[in-house]
Amino acid sequence: MKLNNQSILITGGSSGIGLELAARLVKKGNKVIICGRSVEKLKEAQRKIPPLHYFSCDISDPESCKKLRDWVKVHHPDLNILINNAAIVHMAKFHKEENILEMADKEFATNFFGPIHLIKLLLAVLEKNPDPAIINETTGLVYTPRVDYPFYNSTKAALHAFTQVLRQHLKDSPVKVYEVLFPAVDTPWHKGNPPKIAISVEKAVEEMIKGLEKGKTEVKIAGVKLLYMLSRIAPAFAFRKINSL
Repeated sequence: MKLNNQSILITGGSSGIGLELAARLVKKGNKVIICGRSVEKLKEAQRKIPPLHYFSCDISDPESCKKLRDWVKVHHPDLNILINNAAIVHMAKFHKEENILEMADKEFATNFFGPIHLIKLLLAVLEKNPDPAIINETTGLVYTPRVDYPFYNSTKAALHAFTQVLRQHLKDSPVKVYEVLFPAVDTPWHKGNPPKIAISVEKAVEEMIKGLEKGKTEVKIAGVKLLYMLSRIAPAFAFRKINSL
């Protein structure tokens, strides 16, 4: 996959993996657009990386996604790569949390429906440009769920399955479909309490870019490779292990 001199949109690009990815891709000569809910965070990201373009968008809201599509068509019609990075998580007990269904709705809207809405809305833009691609970010937890996250595992497992289906649907299209599966990464997403096994955001993004540039359609980062194998040969042990960390 070519990752230089491209026009790239990264959702959730104002912090964590998205921001580090934006910085690396700008250095490689790409035009990078980030979107997120917080205008202040987007402006701060642009202050750190002046070449960035940004648009405020809540991908959990279909109307907001349409506004992003319309803005891209006018201001960045050369867009050829979409990276679905944005995600949220709730840590709660399903049977004890009073607002658990609202949490579920929000997570699925952001982590699953948001990406598929953007893919559908932006596909016509991507298709008309050279080297078009869609990159969906998921997690090793699609293989073995973590019980702290009642919905996150499921939202990402849904996106994982959808990505495989989409790749097949677009096999005769110029649009290539990739998936990057992350382990725990030390980012603000963990709200100051990352797991001990979390890798640095720099290492995560470096492995992501290397894997994509090698043309891997599924890029398993760091410990995800081991978790994948364990989930196949010893699923019960994998489940106990991931939930003891």
